[in-house]
Formats: sequence, structure tokens, C-alpha cells
Amino acid sequence: MADTNYIGGVVKILETPRQKIVDNNILVARFRVQFPQLQNTRVINLTFCGNLARDVVNYYKVNDYILIEGYLSLYNQRTKNLDFPKFKKVKITVLRVYPFRLSYTPSST
Repeated sequence: MADTNYIGGVVKILETPRQKIVDNNILVARFRVQFPQLQNTRVINLTFCGNLARDVVNYYKVNDYILIEGYLSLYNQRTKNLDFPKFKKVKITVLRVYPFRLSYTPSST
């Protein structure tokens, strides 16, 4: 069973999305991101479903910043290494996504 919490934040896209179609012809996109405002951050996996997955694939690319809202899930990942038999993995299932620009240049009127 997974523990879930609602989370929002700005993330930096680290890789191009991997797409696949799951049951009932639902498009799912997954890729890795990083929270840029924290030091020593880990890489986190994002999951997008349906039309949101299609929009993310079409409009965002590597090194873009996006503002996300979704559910944070922690689950156990087994390894073959006997020293670390299990460790926690983090995944965010995104419900909303917004473009985020780091710099703003006001227009002169």
C-alpha cells in the first residue's frame, strides 16, 4: 500500500517523456524531474495521464521549468544488492501543470 500526499512545486525537466498506451487507450507519459530550489535533491519520476500527457509531450522539452500539482506516492523498490534489500522510490502523479518562466522582462509602453 502506498502513502499519498498532495504536492505542488516548480520542477526542471531532465529527460524527454516516455509515452505508452495503457488499458482503454489511455495515453501515459513519464519522465524524470528535479526540484531546483532544494540543495542535494534527488531525481523524481512524474506520471501524466490522458490529454495532459499529450499536452506535456507537445509543449515542453528538456531543461524547461514547470509548475506541477499532484499526488506524491512512496513505494518500496527491491534491489538485488543484499546490503540494501529495499528502498523508497518517489513518484508524483500530476493532475495540473503550468508553464514557468524564470526571468521576466517588462515591455516598454
